Amino acid sequence: VQGDTVVAIGETTSVLQQFPQAQLIDGKGKAILPGLINCHAHLDATLARGFNEDFGFPNSARIPVRPSSLLSKEETTLMAVVGALEAIRCGTTTLVENVSNIADDADALASSGLRWVFAESIRDSENVAGPMSHANFPKAVAPVFSARLLDEGMQRIDDLYSAWHGKNNGRISVFPAAALPETSSPTLLRRVREFAEKHDLGYTIHLTQSQPVVDFMMKFHGMRPATYLDRHGFLGPRLFAAHCRYVDEEEIRLLGNAGATITHQAAMAANRGVSPPIPALREAGCTIANGTDNNNNDMLKVMRVAMLTERIKRNDEIPGLLPQPEDIFDDTVRGGARAVNQEARLGSLEIGKKADLIVLDTQKAHLV
Repeated sequence: VQGDTVVAIGETTSVLQQFPQAQLIDGKGKAILPGLINCHAHLDATLARGFNEDFGFPNSARIPVRPSSLLSKEETTLMAVVGALEAIRCGTTTLVENVSNIADDADALASSGLRWVFAESIRDSENVAGPMSHANFPKAVAPVFSARLLDEGMQRIDDLYSAWHGKNNGRISVFPAAALPETSSPTLLRRVREFAEKHDLGYTIHLTQSQPVVDFMMKFHGMRPATYLDRHGFLGPRLFAAHCRYVDEEEIRLLGNAGATITHQAAMAANRGVSPPIPALREAGCTIANGTDNNNNDMLKVMRVAMLTERIKRNDEIPGLLPQPEDIFDDTVRGGARAVNQEARLGSLEIGKKADLIVLDTQKAHLV
């Protein structure tokens, strides 16, 4: 490695002939891998660890006070930093933070040294409380969209882009994000994609997290969520859509035809008792990436759950235990690199790519 770039790969003797002054690191009993890419996280939700896993979506435990409401702004940032530290310990080198008002935490997160995608999330519905759930769907009304909220959201994206995109030696990117189909107007969807196209970025959204989301879109728009996105020009190869747990065959076809990436939060989906149709999305032409969401930031755990739950989906369709571990790893690193629009720089051990590397000690008892 020279600077931040891989310049040679090969046997020790041949590499030392090229670079006789190279610093040597003892790798006996270890494996060197490209760093893991987490394509969907909400780090300040680290506070919710321990009571957010077992009460559905959104949380149905009827906790009288939201714990996040008890935190100061500094304490909320601390929760995000704790999440970032966990991600580092678990081998993540690139992380997509998908929330609103990332500027509040940006300095602290940038100082971690991770490669970041700050996906600033916006909505323009005045009266729809997303995400839609079984509890709030019966009270749902037709969405009313606000030009003011849209302009304020796009301004946040533009300000964050101006302040942070390309900073820390290129380790920080800023992407636009539409929060949810149920809180996004057609105008918002177009403007988010236009911003991404103008600046050569990816863009993202939460898609079909729950059945009530589908019910809401059918009731008030007359179409399912992915169809709504397609109708208003949001689907495309720069899009990485999170979840897609309840997409139907037509939506799978639309996402595949668009060349979209699906970021699969397998551990969160399993906690919520649902597994998205990943095999069908693959076969339709979607790239698969992986993310943690908001219960943990351990991508090793996520990959294991993703492999096992996809095998369940494939059990009657394809003989043998597919996918294999290397398939899921490929989703995480190369699929993740595509999602964050950095395929040329990240996702594999290749000369010319960034040295976003992790070293795994295979002699540790829990890693054997």
